[in-house]
Amino acid sequence: MIISTGSPIAVSAQSLIKTVTARSGSLTILSGLDLKIKSGESVAIIGTSGSGKSTLLGILAGLDQPTQGEVALAGNRIDHLDEDARARVRADHTGFVFQSFHLLPNLTALENVMLPLELAGKESPQTHARTLLERVGLSQRLTHYPRQLSGGEQQRVAIARAFAGQPDILFADEPTGNLDEKTGESIINLLFEVNRENKTTLVLVTHDLQLARRCQRVLKLTQGRLEEEVEHSGAAK
Repeated sequence: MIISTGSPIAVSAQSLIKTVTARSGSLTILSGLDLKIKSGESVAIIGTSGSGKSTLLGILAGLDQPTQGEVALAGNRIDHLDEDARARVRADHTGFVFQSFHLLPNLTALENVMLPLELAGKESPQTHARTLLERVGLSQRLTHYPRQLSGGEQQRVAIARAFAGQPDILFADEPTGNLDEKTGESIINLLFEVNRENKTTLVLVTHDLQLARRCQRVLKLTQGRLEEEVEHSGAAK
């Protein structure tokens, strides 16, 4: 049974370890990592390529499991849960924006945003999805398929879909990685704007330090552990 504690801590990890098997033997990606993110906080996780940023995000979001350690998401311990139970926690509390969009190619923009609403049994999914797509500037692209949309437009659909369930926590993994600089900037402006309006917790993985510094906190992943970066603006603009 999953019990929500109503904790002001949205995401936490304690003594987190993740090891994988490589050709050369066992490889440690995360090594005794500790983390606490408050509800409503925006936090960026930075690090070099291959440092384990996406692995950490996947574990925090319940998409992957740690080798050892505790993980809590929206007041629910998830490290000991099976996939079905973790999926229920994700459905109730989280939204996702990924670098590669992950839109279903045979569904229109409207249908892609409607799908999670329909699966969750929400009322008036079409009306809600239409409103979200209008909010991200795609009122004229509702019936277009992903292949008919630009990269920036696809990411706008993904943002609308991520916020469809009104998540408590939004996870974003390199959300501008496949976009040009100008489009990426507009997408990030939109992401922070919608995130502020919904008062969600934002956990962002990026290699872009300028982007990271728009968050309230910046954490650097080095040798499997997190260190606080203190020299940044401290707030999204």
